This record gives sequence, C-alpha cells and structure tokens, in this order.
Amino acid sequence: MSIRRALCPCAAVFNGLFAIALSIPCPASAADRDIELIRPSQADPRIENYDDPNVVLSGAPALRDAPLAVFLPGTGGRPQNVLPLLRVIASQGYRVIGLSYDDEPAVAQRCPRNPDPDCSAAFRQTRSFGTPGGPVSNPPAEAIDARLLALLIHLDKIHPDDGWGRYLTGDGQLAWNRILMSGLSQGAGMAAFIAKRHALYRVVLFSSPWDVTGRDRHPAPWLYGESATPPELWWAERHAREATTDLIANAYAALKIPADHLLVFDADLPAGDDGDRGNPFHGSTVRNAAYEAQWRILYGNPAGAAS
Repeated sequence: MSIRRALCPCAAVFNGLFAIALSIPCPASAADRDIELIRPSQADPRIENYDDPNVVLSGAPALRDAPLAVFLPGTGGRPQNVLPLLRVIASQGYRVIGLSYDDEPAVAQRCPRNPDPDCSAAFRQTRSFGTPGGPVSNPPAEAIDARLLALLIHLDKIHPDDGWGRYLTGDGQLAWNRILMSGLSQGAGMAAFIAKRHALYRVVLFSSPWDVTGRDRHPAPWLYGESATPPELWWAERHAREATTDLIANAYAALKIPADHLLVFDADLPAGDDGDRGNPFHGSTVRNAAYEAQWRILYGNPAGAAS
C-alpha cells in the first residue's frame, strides 16, 4: 500500500532523514506537495533487493504535461534522505521521483584497480539497463530503467487520471525525452551514463562521475563518447573541497558540459552535519538547504509548469 499525504515543512529531522515526517499530518497549503512512498516490489514483485521506498511528488504547481524529474541517490543512500531537495525540484514545476535502486557496491569500489578501461562502462550498463556480463550483477528487473518503467506503469494504474502514462511511449517504454535524470555520486554517474544513451529532457549531476582508468587516473573512455543528450541540456556541480573534486572536474570536461552550466559549491558544512566519512563535503551538496538557489539553477523552470 502506498502512503499519500502532505509533508509539513517544519517536520522534525532525525539524522538528516525526513521519513519521520510522514507520520505528522499537516494542514493543506499551497506550499505542500503530495508525497507518496511506494516500495519497488509493489510495482514489480520480481524486485527483491534494495526495496527501500521510492518517493513520488506529484502535487501543484506541476501540470499533467510537466516533465518528470528523477533523482538517484548515491551509494548507500535513500530517496527519503533528500526530501528537502526533492521538494525544491517539485516547486520548480516538475513531477518528481526519488528512485530506489541497487546502489552497492559502487563503481569506485570495483573498477579503479581493474586494468580494463571499459570496466566502469560495463558496470553502469548492468546497473542502468540490466545487461549481463559486467563486473557487478543485478537481476534485469532491478535495473534502473526497469524499476522506473515498472513504477510509472504502477502509478498510471493506481492513479489513472493523473497522467503518469505520458512518460511512456505508445509501445509501453520510457519516453526519455520527457524525463530529467539527476543524482548524487554513484547516482549522478548513472544519470550521466543514461544521458549518453538516451536523449533526455535534461540531466543534472551532483559531484560525479569520476570514473577513471590507468595509473594517471584519467577519465574512463565512456565519458568521451557521443551523447544522445546534447551538451546544452547537461548541468552539473561539484564542491570545491570534496576529496575527488579534481577528478570530477576532469570528467565534466570529458563530458563536454558547457562551462556556464557548471557550478562550484563552496559552503561550510551546516551546523550539526558531520558530513560523509572521509569526504565530508560530498553529500552536503544535496543536503545543505543553503544551496537552494543553486539547485533551482541546475534544474531550471520546465516547460509545462504552472506560472
């Protein structure tokens, strides 16, 4: 069963997680968004692993024909961890899905010592599209594209009047040109990999990818390849003080992201945020509400949003 209710903007926070807020009813207001939690296995019973709930935001000001923004968390992350960011994206006029997926282990844990320069591409191909043979495995039903497709079919079934079917093609596949893919860390790398292979509405990268190969840790070959999504639709950021900031900058150059579409965050950690172990500024780029203005630049105002 899915859960659908408004989240109160002043809900209590525990360890940066807003999931507890779902038990707190809030008065309806223009600022509220409909929040729905749907486990991947509800949409597709074949999914057994990484069954943390997907987060779906579909309230005003998004219109029925607004594009869909999908956010992929980083390694060990959960969509509920970034509800403040997801709500900002929704306020821009998008339909929004925080998608749960098989996010462990990470590319950076499997490929840097692998002499095959195409290791990271094979890894991301398996995770994104379920193609077997990479240095990691997941059932095809648990691939990112299969999870998103199953969720959209499920949403269209349980909410037939809400227009979720518009993100599907006539033959029941994903309508990628109506979908924005974004993510943090490993999730950003997956978004970039998908954007290379499908023409997206837009792609937004937070602090990744940094897929490297060779002793000099130069960008992996797939980063230089042709992109189905044109350069003007790519947006990205990195934090000036995160551990891999130089590698990320090299990857963005390889991806040919326009210079005026690259943001460098540099704020200190918010009070009470202990950061990520060994790389304290990395996850702050999607947690620190002080970046709201920059988040809005990255995602932009979509066509079809209410004015």
